[in-house]
Amino acid sequence: MSIPATYSALDLAGSFALTSPTSDIAVPLTLPGDVHAALLAADQIPDPYYGENEKQVMWVNETAWSVERSFSASAADIDGYLTLTLAEVDCIATISLNGEVVAETQNSFLRNDIDVTGKVREGDNTLRIDFAIAPDVAKARADAHPFPIPFTKNYQTNGLKGIHMNFIRKAACHAGWDWGICIMPIGVYGTMSLRKSRLARQESVQVDQAHGRNSVELSVKTRLFAFAHGEVELEHTIDGQTITDKVVVNKGENVFTHNLTIKNPKLWWPAGQGEQPLYELVTNLEGEKTTRQIGLRKLEWIVEPDEIDHTFKCRINGRDISMLGANWIPADAIPSRITPDVIRDLLGSAKAANMNMLRIWGGGQYEPDYFYEMCDELGILLWHDFMFACMSYPSDRPFLDNVRAEITQQVRRLSHHASIALWCGDNEVIGSLSWYPETKAAPERYVANYDRLNSMLGNIVEDEDPARRFWPSSPSMGYLDFSDGWHADTRGDTHYWDVWHSAKSFEAYRTVNPRFASEFGFQSFTSMNIIETFAEPRDRNPSSPVMENHQRNDGGNARILETMTRYFRFPRDFDQMVFLSQIQQGLAIKTAIEYWRSTKPRCMGTLFWQINDIWPVASWSSLDYGGQWKLLQYMAKRFFLPLNVVAVPVHDDVQTNSRGTPVEGAEPTSIVLRAINDTGAPTSIALDVRAVKIGGGDRVVFSGNCAVGPDAAIEVSKLAAADLAADEFLFFSWRDAKGNLLGENDYFPKPYKAYELVSPTITSAWSDRDGQPVLTLSSDKPALFVTATVDLPGYFSDNAITLLPGRTTELVFTPRHGATVSSTDLAKSLKVRNLAETF
Repeated sequence: MSIPATYSALDLAGSFALTSPTSDIAVPLTLPGDVHAALLAADQIPDPYYGENEKQVMWVNETAWSVERSFSASAADIDGYLTLTLAEVDCIATISLNGEVVAETQNSFLRNDIDVTGKVREGDNTLRIDFAIAPDVAKARADAHPFPIPFTKNYQTNGLKGIHMNFIRKAACHAGWDWGICIMPIGVYGTMSLRKSRLARQESVQVDQAHGRNSVELSVKTRLFAFAHGEVELEHTIDGQTITDKVVVNKGENVFTHNLTIKNPKLWWPAGQGEQPLYELVTNLEGEKTTRQIGLRKLEWIVEPDEIDHTFKCRINGRDISMLGANWIPADAIPSRITPDVIRDLLGSAKAANMNMLRIWGGGQYEPDYFYEMCDELGILLWHDFMFACMSYPSDRPFLDNVRAEITQQVRRLSHHASIALWCGDNEVIGSLSWYPETKAAPERYVANYDRLNSMLGNIVEDEDPARRFWPSSPSMGYLDFSDGWHADTRGDTHYWDVWHSAKSFEAYRTVNPRFASEFGFQSFTSMNIIETFAEPRDRNPSSPVMENHQRNDGGNARILETMTRYFRFPRDFDQMVFLSQIQQGLAIKTAIEYWRSTKPRCMGTLFWQINDIWPVASWSSLDYGGQWKLLQYMAKRFFLPLNVVAVPVHDDVQTNSRGTPVEGAEPTSIVLRAINDTGAPTSIALDVRAVKIGGGDRVVFSGNCAVGPDAAIEVSKLAAADLAADEFLFFSWRDAKGNLLGENDYFPKPYKAYELVSPTITSAWSDRDGQPVLTLSSDKPALFVTATVDLPGYFSDNAITLLPGRTTELVFTPRHGATVSSTDLAKSLKVRNLAETF
């Protein structure tokens, strides 16, 4: 017997009139959307991303704005209890309906469900939203606070005055960051609807899992908000099972729990470890139907004493699995440009590069529902920070009450997702206490202030999602440990930034041995075709005002060039400089991740900073703004291979530091080849290692088969460093038992500038195979970092590769954005470059 449907929803999205009390601007604005997009469409502002236009549009976020629209409601639309739902109002605004104020919003992370019963009339109605000037409100609150709470220095890039974002709840990076533009968007980004209920509405549906030997017990917890006392019908359907219940509700929040069993469950695994089956859960409250995809998996974080200190690893369905991936920031500084297609493209690139985890960084935002649904489908786990980053926050009761509502609602919204792996309190907030004069002068006060907020976050997770671990901060050494554990490598997670911020060599990555490296990175320039979208030819110089405006980290361009002189001969022009910057970015992260993965099971997670960009900028990202693959993304696909072989220089008889690792700069005495198996099955590989002369010619230094157990890293071979001639490097490849090539890698014992590179002749040929374009490359001499590019959007199966004479390499092209291309299309714009041509 079906439940009678009495629920309906009137969509309020559409065209609004945008005005300002201090301006004569009156233009249409489409909501969900933002003010900047409307002003751009009406030619009221220039492209903020072009040149130095950021400065020309700063007035937008210093202006009060209003949006208004009329809508029509029928008698049927309003025959019941009415809820005006406005998700993600950004951020401080007054909501009026037919001239009556119905709500004041304070938090862009909070879904607003406003009771407007009796306030909507049949026929025409008017909805109006008046936005306050967020920077002014933030400053007023900061000035009124009983003691100073400084905002992050990341807001002061390129001379920006900075905004007290710690006093308002919106994405911290909206005010700029050391990779981000200051836009401070204003708008509404989520659901906008008038919901009619007979008696109650859905608030949230959470699903807890208890895994048995051949079954999973599901506990479905439904929260309903009732407008009055009465009885409603509630139904859940999953896996062919339906539970229907008539429940009595009282005015306010009501919680109901229903249990059911999934027999012989199909388990959900992270990408690369198995399939991602999803069970559809449909919840029906008298016609208000919501659908959730449930992945059945048992996930634990194992933090326990070991011979080193404490482990920090993720156990899924009984297996300890290495977490491989990157950090995630919002996909665009202009929110209306963030669409499901944009997100799917970026997440698809993450999976294509063998990533199984992303860290949603605490200076960004909680993502839309479709983001998490895509992660469930793709098998991408999420380390999820709460939205606090790099500065202290207030801990007075109004602020904590606001945050309590935010965190509670977000955890309830998201906890059913298989992709959510961990809730983390913040990004670098405890560490930031040592950054500012105010916090350093009174550490006890600011630690106590921090604890009030952080403890509340942990308690909410414990109450609302007890099956998941709460981790206090990133980085952190553990529960109630308020020490600054940035570079601690015996327990917890590590942010290792000495190579970038302290200008240490890439070899410094091998002097630390983290248990879980959750943040580290190295910058490059964004790709040349992206630079062309914001810089005129005269501006394409690393020290031009435009290029410096598109570099938000103090001294970042200089650091890229300084490092370049350590490892490479100086490039001959700007285009080659951009190319070379991406090579060295990839080398930096390759050095770190290959070494840390080789220490498995000591290190069980490597998440580099960062995968994506919020606008076109020089940054640490592996994908350009817009999703194009940089060379780091290609290298990530290789260094994240589940079956990998890496070369590790070993210092057998040199000085070591207090942790037993070699001091930076010491010359290695040997080179160890280590095989890494991140799969759950034992495997055997055939490894071929060659010493290759930079001008041509090679010799075999090792060839043999080796067995690698499941989830293990083992030594396969050890070579004396002195056995390599001055002009030789190592090139090695490994195959499975059927002779299929699994991977290739190389190791250069000296900086590339020390080798007399030869100019290779690289030949290319196109073909089509199974509907996919294939590029075949070969070279007459050793060619390093051979990179193929085309003008059409997409990526090759590999790039920045080493070509040796007598070997051909096939690169399969995958188009992006659903495009269909042929080899003929691609051949027209093909460009192949290599390291030897950079100088």
